[in-house]
Amino acid sequence: MKVDVLAIAAHPDDTEMSCGGTILSLIAQGKTVAAVDLTQGELGTRGTPEIRLQEAAEASKILKLAARENMGFCDGFFRNDEEHQMALIPIIRHYRPDIVLTNTVDDRHPDHGRAAELVYEACFYAGLRRIETTGRDGQPQEAWRPKFVYHFIQDRSLKPTFVVDISDYWEGKLESIRAFRSQFYDPNSDEPESYISSRDFWDFLEARAREFGHQIGAKFGEGYVSHRMLGVKNLFELY
Repeated sequence: MKVDVLAIAAHPDDTEMSCGGTILSLIAQGKTVAAVDLTQGELGTRGTPEIRLQEAAEASKILKLAARENMGFCDGFFRNDEEHQMALIPIIRHYRPDIVLTNTVDDRHPDHGRAAELVYEACFYAGLRRIETTGRDGQPQEAWRPKFVYHFIQDRSLKPTFVVDISDYWEGKLESIRAFRSQFYDPNSDEPESYISSRDFWDFLEARAREFGHQIGAKFGEGYVSHRMLGVKNLFELY
């Protein structure tokens, strides 16, 4: 199954919070996007893995994802090692994305930086033909390396390599985040408050998007970090 873009994130809702607007923009451009959650977020303060899987399915419909799956790695305890890389490489070769969007390189939650390293290295190794993997059809998979791996910026403030204008897709992004109703601000919830469930955190998400948008002369934006230098052919295509 070939997709243009694959979002790979540590937890259900990471994708919606950090690159949901970008995904909606890509879909509007006619691109195909799929998502992979590394864990079920089972260590989260609120909700259950079962609830979060249901919420992820609802959010996937809002984002119009071509597919979404969960690796079932251990929340908080997955590692960037051979075992996890070899589990992820067949997924990358299955979807054959040109671009991978993944977690931030440095963040408050240790899983985010660790996921960034795991995904970046798995994307590289997926391009080595001497690493042999088997596809879902039982046949050997061809090597595939995404052209670009971009890290979306999450809790910590990092200087982005570039910012995507999501002004036209802000409301859709919010709708996808609200699909995770067990996790975010709900004045009627009886569950304990978490870092991301307060009204202040909801306001922070908007402030961050406005800040990134402001940097490029747009209303809302999502920032990304790239390991490699990016090039352009036409200077007039830049904001």
